Amino acid sequence: MYKVDLPIDQSIEKAVERRRSAETARKARIYNTRHRVMGIDVGALNQQVQEKKHQQNMEMQRDKAFDELRKIHDETLLKQEVDEKEKRAALHTDLTKYWANLQHVEDSRDADLKCGLKGAFRITIPEAELGPASMQIFQGEDVGEEERRREQIRQTEKDLQAQKEDHERRRMREKHRETLVSKELVYQDLRGVQLHTQEEECRKATRVALDNYNQALAAERAQHLKEKLRREESENLAEVWHTLTSDMMTECAEAAEREVAEGKPARVLVDKWKGMRPEQLSAIHREREEQRVEKQRQRDAEKAQNVAWQLHRLKLSRQAEEEERRVAQLRREKRIQMDLHNMQLAREQQEHQGYLKQEAVHQQTHQGLLLSIQHGLPLTNTHLTQACGNVLIKLPS
Repeated sequence: MYKVDLPIDQSIEKAVERRRSAETARKARIYNTRHRVMGIDVGALNQQVQEKKHQQNMEMQRDKAFDELRKIHDETLLKQEVDEKEKRAALHTDLTKYWANLQHVEDSRDADLKCGLKGAFRITIPEAELGPASMQIFQGEDVGEEERRREQIRQTEKDLQAQKEDHERRRMREKHRETLVSKELVYQDLRGVQLHTQEEECRKATRVALDNYNQALAAERAQHLKEKLRREESENLAEVWHTLTSDMMTECAEAAEREVAEGKPARVLVDKWKGMRPEQLSAIHREREEQRVEKQRQRDAEKAQNVAWQLHRLKLSRQAEEEERRVAQLRREKRIQMDLHNMQLAREQQEHQGYLKQEAVHQQTHQGLLLSIQHGLPLTNTHLTQACGNVLIKLPS
């Protein structure tokens, strides 16, 4: 979690100061009599929407940047950890190789103690040539080995206990620090909730004040409108009453006539009286009667013309029906003649086919007689009858 570098009180004071300045500018814009509008300020609402969208975009970009930075830090830490593990493994491998290749147990100074007789007998120098400085363990030495080992064990336990206590104190300090951080975060959250609640209450109060102001303006405007309508209605009623009671509506011709000169008819003022004189009314009635008579004459002429057209159409339809009947009669007669001709042709064809069949039978009989005569066979009555019949039938042809 990324913290702000500014202190808590300073950031809160700056936020409160920024909100106060914005509220002051908003009140100055709302309560300005020159730039004030009735109803909803669409421009201000659109600006607020744009600012909200811009703020959301900035927050999204900031979150994306934080995510990218966190990813980079995580990758860097993972890479460092992997590199450290690799370095440690390489160092351990090199150390193991160094121990195996260059630090043999047999080559140490106390090889005879660690390896026993096997290590002791590796010395190739004769014992007679070794001096006093070549001795390593003397008889009677290392008397307090058990006490020293116990002291070392106690010191080790003491060191371990001290490390354990140090670790516990460190853990308690970390826990206390985390508690303080969580309390600080809780305080910040509570402070943010309180500021948000105060802001909502301030916004609600401003909204209520604005609604009351708009309602007052609307009531005032409705009152002005009602007063204006009442005044216009009274003026219209007065004008109608004046028109109804004027000389123009009462048709007072005496009030509209004005003497022009001696011997000339009086001129009528059209703005005083819109009536007509008796001669004008009689001329209008006469013209209207002439128009009515002319219209009646036109209607009678149109009616006669329509009757003539209907008679003509009826005559044409009758002629067409007679022509269709005549054509149908001719078609029937032609079909009957064609049927009779076809029947005659069919009968002649049948007679011709019968004649062809008889001719074929005569030919067969004639051939049979010829064969019988050629071979000297006796002729039967059937052959003679057929031959006579064929002859009799053939003769008429």
